[in-house]
Amino acid sequence: MTEHHPRKRFGQNFLHDPSVIHRILNAIAVQPNQHLVEIGPGQGALTDGLSALADRLDAIEIDRDLIGPLTRRFGSDNDLDLDPSAEAAIASAGQGSGFRIHNVDALTFDLCSLQSPPSESKLRLVGNLPYNISTPLLFRFLEQADCIEDMHLMLQKEVVDRIVAAPGTRVYGRLSVMVQSYCSAERLFTVAPGAFRPAPKVSSAVVRLRPHRPLPYPIVDPIWHAQIVAAAFGQRRKTLRNSLSNLMTADQMAAVGTDPGTRAERLSIADFASLANASTACIGQEIP
Repeated sequence: MTEHHPRKRFGQNFLHDPSVIHRILNAIAVQPNQHLVEIGPGQGALTDGLSALADRLDAIEIDRDLIGPLTRRFGSDNDLDLDPSAEAAIASAGQGSGFRIHNVDALTFDLCSLQSPPSESKLRLVGNLPYNISTPLLFRFLEQADCIEDMHLMLQKEVVDRIVAAPGTRVYGRLSVMVQSYCSAERLFTVAPGAFRPAPKVSSAVVRLRPHRPLPYPIVDPIWHAQIVAAAFGQRRKTLRNSLSNLMTADQMAAVGTDPGTRAERLSIADFASLANASTACIGQEIP
């Protein structure tokens, strides 16, 4: 691939270490007839291995300058035809080759639209996510969990620490609860800064997320649940009685076995589901 200077606005740190790439591919363990989706292929270091293993591979890349090189490398000899005036140009490279690249923003793209037909096997997501938007991307993927089989994601190590954190620990918080409410989360291994170009100032880690089916702790209203979790951790030093005072009453907390005098970091995933479900009747109402 021709020289491409990483762009700070896209949070680009290109993976280049062969041993790390090999470990990721081994962790994914691609099987026949599976449909993979790579988020942010960059210069194709991981794409190379994925395209050799997967029957179907869709790549989501926002940087238009990378589309042509990726298409020439992994697609067929078909010409790439992008309309520069299009808001979200989508290039399907190599009809019948099993590889397609989409020049779109993963934050707004409908991943479930890649299933054709919709009843086919669920998608397997892979990606080295930009650090600057990794949390919004995670929440976007959770919204589309119905069509996702699993996710193998490279993230800043501190973010992975928060994702897999247990209640009562220092880094347990909103991200921990939201991800673990919908997925099992397993940290696989850490990655040193030197595995990337340019090298970031922090270490990275690979995490495996598998959407729960069904949810171990059903949630009546996901939007309300998200509000409860966000408010509870909005001011960590406050007790639930104070942090949730505009959303539910102390009596409702006590009714599901939660002490209103405790803090959010002491609550389990099940506790948050119970609190949200118990207070759904209060949505839109003024709490006395």
